[in-house]
Order: sequence, then C-alpha cells, then structure tokens
Amino acid sequence: MQKMTSRCVDVCNTNEEKSSPFPDRNKALTITSWRTAASPIRYKKSGIYKVQIPSAILTLVIGMVLALGGLWIGQNINLLPIDASANAPIYDELFKVLFTIGSILFIGIVGLLVFSLIRFRRRSGQLGDGLAIEGNLPLEIFWTAVPAVVVLFVGLYSYDIYDRMGGMVPLAHDHMGGAQDEQIWGGISSGSIESAAATNVLPVEVTAMQFAFLFHYPEGDITSGELHVPADRPITLRMEAKDVIHAFWVPEFRLKQDIIPGQPTQLSFTPTRTGRYPIVCAELCGPYHGGMRSTVVVESPEDWDSWYRDNAKAAPEDETLTIANA
Repeated sequence: MQKMTSRCVDVCNTNEEKSSPFPDRNKALTITSWRTAASPIRYKKSGIYKVQIPSAILTLVIGMVLALGGLWIGQNINLLPIDASANAPIYDELFKVLFTIGSILFIGIVGLLVFSLIRFRRRSGQLGDGLAIEGNLPLEIFWTAVPAVVVLFVGLYSYDIYDRMGGMVPLAHDHMGGAQDEQIWGGISSGSIESAAATNVLPVEVTAMQFAFLFHYPEGDITSGELHVPADRPITLRMEAKDVIHAFWVPEFRLKQDIIPGQPTQLSFTPTRTGRYPIVCAELCGPYHGGMRSTVVVESPEDWDSWYRDNAKAAPEDETLTIANA
C-alpha cells in the first residue's frame, strides 16, 4: 500500500512538472515577477498571456481622452443666452475656457470615484478594514502642481478678459457734463472694443431705488422706465442708488454691475443685436426684490431717432430767450 501511494505521488509530481513550463517553483515566481515589473505581458498558469498596460501609458491615454472630451464639451455645448453686445463674445471666450476645465475636472473626479467604488468594493467574506496606503510623493506633487497651474492660468486669463472689456480703463473722469473732479468708484469704461465710435457715446443716467430703475437722457431731458438704446452705438451709463445696494444685470449683454449708495458707478457697452432684453436687479434689496425688473430696448438707429424725437422735451421760448440774453 505504501509503495502504491509513493508511486502515485511520484507520478503526480512528474505530471505537474510536465504540465508546467517552470518546474522550479522559485524560478517561476522570479520570472513572473520580472515580467510583471518590466513587461506588459504577464504569464498565467492556465497558459494564457494577459496584456498588462503600464500605469504611465494608461494615465496618459486617460488624460488625453479627458482633455479632448472637455474641449469638445466646452466648444460645442452653449449654456448662455444669445449675445447682444460687443462685450458678449469676449466674455464667452472666458466661459468656454472655464467650462472646458470644469468638464475635465468633473468627468475625471466622478470617473475616479466610480472606478474606486467598483474596484475596491468590499467582497463577500471580507470583514476587516482595507489596506492602508500612504506616502505617495509623485501623486502628492501631481495633485498640488496641477491645481496651482490651473488657478494661475484662470487668474491671468480672467484679468486679460476684464482688461479687454474695459475694466482697467481709468474711471476718474465724468461723461455726463458734471463736475470734472467727481470720483467714479467702479464699473466698466469705454475700452478698446468701443474705440471706433468713442466720440458718439450716448450718455444715460440710471437711478436705482426700491424697487425700480429710472433712466434719464440728459441731452433730451427724457425720463423713462425702459432703457432705449440704438444698436451699434456706445452707451455709457452713470448709475446711482438712492437707498440700498442694487445691481444692474443684463444676461444677454454679459454685464452685471453693483450700484452702491453714495458711489457713482459707470458702465459702458455697445449693443449689437436689436430686441428687448430683461434688466434684473441681482442684489437682494428688499421684500419686493424679485419684482425689480426693467427692459432694455435695442432699436435700429432710425427707430431710436424716431423714439428720441417723440419723447424729447422742447426748451420753452422764455428759457431760450433768457439763455440768449445772458
């Protein structure tokens, strides 16, 4: 009986050595480890070779796919309303860049979370905690350097966009015929996008109060509850608040400017598309804040001239004579 058992063990060992390409177990482990570390091909006992892509190449491919996908989303998916001013295309450039970066980060982070939830999920029979992993210096450098570069790029590019929109133009002069030394506290002045017709600026005085906007045209002494402007002509708004903080926001113009009591604010733009666009107060200003709305009406130059003539106040004859005698 012992002879039969010994013979059976010898036959089994012989068959195992014949079926295995690595009779020496230690040698097999050494070669398998070498292939895993230095080659994309890993040997399996079943005789099937499994391709293992190096992590560096896999990371590069995933990064390229994310970058191309984010670029496509940023350039082809538009979440903004129609552009109706000369400022809008410049602002839209910044929005597309930010939307592209946001899409890449969102897809990458969500994809990594989903992969981690599936790949490292708790298996049946596992009762203990997972393996604690810490101290990956290359990964820490990567996730510190990449956000720093992205934030620096966005900051510099945003500054360039703001400058091109006229945000860095000095505002210490007055366009409304008032005191020349009056301080303009903030806003967007006539920038390079409006330099072609800088001498044809239409001045409008804007008064914000609870809960309405009033628009006054000093040249024709017109007061209106709507802002009427001609297309393709630079407009300069001199805005003041009478009570609390308000905001002048026209989404189609890509413009939003806070109006602070006691601080005259200037806002310049050039409308390019005729139509009616909502003016919204974007600062909480009281219980009826949601109803503080108005309309900017962009008309053709001919239609605006007609509206202006119909609403302009003629100077009284006695006032004209007084001015002439003086």
